Amino acid sequence: MRLVLVGAGHAHLHLLARAERLQAAGLEVTLIAPPEFHYSGLATGVLSGAFPEAAARIDVAALAASHGVLHLPTLVESVDLHRRTLALGGGGDRGFDVISFNVGSRVSDPGGLAGMPDVWPVKPLSRLFDLKASLEAVLIAKGRAPAIVVAGGGQTGFEIAAALAGLCARHGQYADITVVSPGPPGWAPSPALSGLTRHLGARGVCVIGGEVTAREPGLCRLADGRSLACEMLVLAGGLIAPPLIAGLDLATDGAGRLRVTPQLQAKEDGAVFATGDCAVIEGAARPPAGVFGVRAAPILLANLIAGATGARLRAYQPQRRWLSVMDLGDGTGLALRGRLWWRGRTALWLKRRLDLGFVAQARRIRPDA
Repeated sequence: MRLVLVGAGHAHLHLLARAERLQAAGLEVTLIAPPEFHYSGLATGVLSGAFPEAAARIDVAALAASHGVLHLPTLVESVDLHRRTLALGGGGDRGFDVISFNVGSRVSDPGGLAGMPDVWPVKPLSRLFDLKASLEAVLIAKGRAPAIVVAGGGQTGFEIAAALAGLCARHGQYADITVVSPGPPGWAPSPALSGLTRHLGARGVCVIGGEVTAREPGLCRLADGRSLACEMLVLAGGLIAPPLIAGLDLATDGAGRLRVTPQLQAKEDGAVFATGDCAVIEGAARPPAGVFGVRAAPILLANLIAGATGARLRAYQPQRRWLSVMDLGDGTGLALRGRLWWRGRTALWLKRRLDLGFVAQARRIRPDA
């Protein structure tokens, strides 16, 4: 039975490390993904200058080779579920019997701003590393921080702004950053948000209400007609599934995420599995967060094996509360779990321990490979 894994997100990295179990169940495993994976948990640490880019990079090609998985370092252009074939980037196709998607998300960009000069979407993560290099070049050449606007008042927008302020501080410059939030931020308890806003304000980050709708040289315009000085625009708004998911012609939610059962299967096609940011479980919707891909991974592994061997599939019930820790770019972090929160160095220590541990585990190559 031919199993194709599309994407190398958290869950598929788990499967790669346990590919022998899939193969023992009679599955011929192929991974279609870029040769490298950038771990999102360390992305803001790289952006702030605390880590080199290499710290967040995982060699997917080496992992696949060490576990006997055929790796095709390309992208899937389209999927024909009726014929059970994939059209691959650069030409050619690939057949499958079972397919799993773990392709992450992209930034919603209804205004089509991403292709304009000095506009930086936060996905793919490689764009953040390009942003870092560009900002450092300005800081060195001009000896001042440029005016930066971060469009998006969610947790991602705040954390990106904090990381950019941290990078400015590393170069001895006071940040000039505006976070534009379309609505009142509600992703953390009010006391946590108030304290975080004051903390960032002291570092050159201000938060205003509004929606960025247009980009012009040296400025951006808001929906209400206001304009802001803007030398760099960072798009950190809502995350949506990649177009590939919509092209499956299966049921999706408002963010384009594939609707799956608790067994992680598409509702209309039991041969299609999906996890992570590109999927949503019916009756248990959760925001995009790496923790859910990590927790779903063992269930995905068990169900792919069960489907190949005729065993009963297991259900995944994502937790109602989960730990999320933000890197604030100045040696401190903000930890959130439900209505509980704390900010300080211990929060960042915990984040570093979890993230570096995940990367170390994911990089582990079979000693006999």
